[in-house]
Amino acid sequence: MFTKIISWLAIYLMIWWVTFFAVLPIGGNVSQHEAGITPGKGEDPGAPAVHNLGKKVRLNTLVALVIWLIAVIVINVVHIPLPQIPV
Repeated sequence: MFTKIISWLAIYLMIWWVTFFAVLPIGGNVSQHEAGITPGKGEDPGAPAVHNLGKKVRLNTLVALVIWLIAVIVINVVHIPLPQIPV
């Protein structure tokens, strides 16, 4: 039972990271150069002026949760077994 919970958590974390890179470009990020901001020393002029990272993390968590729930339903309804981890 414990390994099943850990397996589902690991699957969720993998889905979360993959979807995070898909969600990052959402929001029309304006670069510092396009916004007319002079970048400081060591800053990339192509970096977003406002990144809204907290909003993107929350959005990504919801997207990953929906995908994970679909995976849980498909695996449990179709009865696809998760690989057994030897203890």
